[in-house]
Amino acid sequence: MITSLNQALAGWANYFRYGVSKAVFGAVDHHAWGRLMRWTRRKYQGRHRLGMPEMKRRFCGPGWRFAQGKVVFTGASSVTVKRYRYRGSNIPTPWTPAPAAASTG
Repeated sequence: MITSLNQALAGWANYFRYGVSKAVFGAVDHHAWGRLMRWTRRKYQGRHRLGMPEMKRRFCGPGWRFAQGKVVFTGASSVTVKRYRYRGSNIPTPWTPAPAAASTG
């Protein structure tokens, strides 16, 4: 499940990485992490409710990152944001008029 979630979030983030979107990536990761946490607690509810320290010990790697074996939840924030370089009017187009020749007179 973590692998498919990583792939879906990375694909979505790659599409939107050219905009100003780093804060949005963090918000999406926060939401996805919360949903993973709620799903895990609901799945392992049983007779005794799974507390947060127990959940961290069983399902998280270093810090609060969900991990199972070598698969770690990376989310959308792992995609680097790449900005377009501003070129202003230096963008060549076929409709750019040629400079007028200096008239001699």
